[in-house]
Amino acid sequence: MESYISIAVGYAVKILGALAVFIIGRWVVRKLADLLEVALKKADVDETLVKFLGNAAYFLLLILVIIAALGTLGINTTSFAAIVGAVGLAVGLALQNNMSNIGAGVLILFLKPFKVGDFIEAGGVSGTVEALGIVNTTLRTPDNVRIFVPNSSITSGSIKNYSAEPIRRIDLVIGIGYDDDIKKAKEVLYEILNSDPRILKEPAPSVSVAELADSSINLNVRPWVKREDYWAVRSDLLERIKERFDAEGISIPYPQMDVHADVKLLDRKVS
Repeated sequence: MESYISIAVGYAVKILGALAVFIIGRWVVRKLADLLEVALKKADVDETLVKFLGNAAYFLLLILVIIAALGTLGINTTSFAAIVGAVGLAVGLALQNNMSNIGAGVLILFLKPFKVGDFIEAGGVSGTVEALGIVNTTLRTPDNVRIFVPNSSITSGSIKNYSAEPIRRIDLVIGIGYDDDIKKAKEVLYEILNSDPRILKEPAPSVSVAELADSSINLNVRPWVKREDYWAVRSDLLERIKERFDAEGISIPYPQMDVHADVKLLDRKVS
């Protein structure tokens, strides 16, 4: 009888010890994860990455606490650790694509090539960044379509951030006819540029001959504006250039082909 009691007491002690290890260990792990999040926030790490790293640290440390608690019960934790490792490997292989997206998400959050609110072109699409996720990034297109782009698609190619700089240059190519006066056309274009208060004085706008094309003389028109004024100024410039050129008698030619025929040669062939 006493032997059964001693065995029961021994098991009870082990169970209580395991519970104590688990409860105290989980409390310590939670505190450590919280301290990690506080340290990351002080280091100005992105909030999404802070939560991800905090949760990852918590669950990894909690697994160690569970293994320690099972060891207190007298369970062979070597085989248990091997099982956990095998399960982790299987899950990792099954989620291989998502793991690459997670890795790319962490890279984006660390390097910060863009932030929420930026207009970017990446992963074959363009739009305003609405959310930075660990697996994907959410973009909203100008026509109000929401796109979820896998992070690995973003980091595997080039990223164009149109909101990174405070100013942008508008690049217009304006064609005039070969019979038009280049000097007059440039003066008119400079008048249009200088009359718009949204166009910056520094860097100064420029107008130059770009190409002697087949049907027109092409002029490069390159003013600088604040990034928020880009599309409005671009649209207004095109409209005002057309109106002023019409008023000044400057043509904007469309593609055409001049055909010259030898009349004498045609007459010989007909006869």
